[in-house]
Amino acid sequence: MTLSHRFGGAFLITALTLYCGFNIVALAEESQFAYVYTTDLLPKGAKEVEQWMTWRHQKIAGRYDQVEGRTEVEYGLTDRLQVALYGNYNWTSAYHNGPDGATTPPEQFADDQPDPNARYRDKRFVGVSAEAIYRLLSPYTDGIGVALYVEPTIGPRFREVETKLILQKNFLDDRLTMAFNFTYAPEWRNLSDDSRASGRSWQEETDVNANVAVSYRFKPNWAAGFELLNEHEYNSYNFKNESNSGYYFGPTVHYGGKQFFVTATFLEQMPWAHAHADTVPGTLVGGRTYDNDFERRRLRIKAGYYF
Repeated sequence: MTLSHRFGGAFLITALTLYCGFNIVALAEESQFAYVYTTDLLPKGAKEVEQWMTWRHQKIAGRYDQVEGRTEVEYGLTDRLQVALYGNYNWTSAYHNGPDGATTPPEQFADDQPDPNARYRDKRFVGVSAEAIYRLLSPYTDGIGVALYVEPTIGPRFREVETKLILQKNFLDDRLTMAFNFTYAPEWRNLSDDSRASGRSWQEETDVNANVAVSYRFKPNWAAGFELLNEHEYNSYNFKNESNSGYYFGPTVHYGGKQFFVTATFLEQMPWAHAHADTVPGTLVGGRTYDNDFERRRLRIKAGYYF
C-alpha cells in the first residue's frame, strides 16, 4: 500500500467516525481551513488540543515525501486573546528528486548534505512554538473580522518569528466564510558555511505569503470550499533578492461537532511560477518551482478536541 493510500484511508475513517458520533452544530472557533487562519477564537477559559499532519509529495523527478507533524495546546486567555504552545517534528524520504537527478533534502533538513546518488531518509524535532492571536474586530458584531498573529519558533537548527494579518468576512447568515492572511516571517537556519572557522553559520530567509480561502456550510456540521496560497521566499528582510514564488490551489472540507472538528485541504501547485533574481538553476520546471520548500502536491489534516 502506498503512502497516499494509507493517508487517504485514515482520513476517510476519521471523517466517518466523526459524522456518526458528533452530529451537532459546530463551534464558532473551530478551524474551517487547514492553512488559512480566521478571526474565530476560543472564548475566555476554553481549552483545545490540535493535531496537524501535512504531507508534501513529488519534486522534479524520482521520489520525494515529507510528513510534518504539529501537536498544539490552545487556551482562551480572554475573549479577544488566544494563546498556544506546540511542538513541531518532521520525517522525510527523498531519492533523485532534485535538479540533474540529485537527491536533495527539504528545507527543514537543509543542513544535511547527503550523497546526491543515494537514498535519503531522516526525521527530527524541529522546535517549539508559542502563538498569540489578538482579535481587533469581530465579523459577527463589527461586520468584518481583523486579528493580529505572532508566532516565535525556537529549535536546535531553526529560528523564526512568523507574523500575520488576518481578515474575515461572513455572508449568508454566517454560512459563507471568506478569509485572507498576509504573512511576514523572517527565519534563520544553521547551515554549512566554509567561510567560518566553525564550518556553520546562521543564514537568513524571509517567507512572505498572501493566502485566501472560502468555505460554505452546506449542512449542519459540514462545510466545503477552497484555499489559494501564494508563497514567496526572499534572501533578505526587505523584499529584495527573491528566490522563489509558488501558487497552490485546492479544495477544503470541514466537519465540526460539539467537542471535535476535522479539516482537510488538498493542494496542487499551479503552473504560474517564474524565475527570480536568486532562483536556483534547474528548480523551475513547467511553470512550477521545486526548490527545497516547494513541491507538487500537499495534503494537510487538522483535528481538534475542545475541553
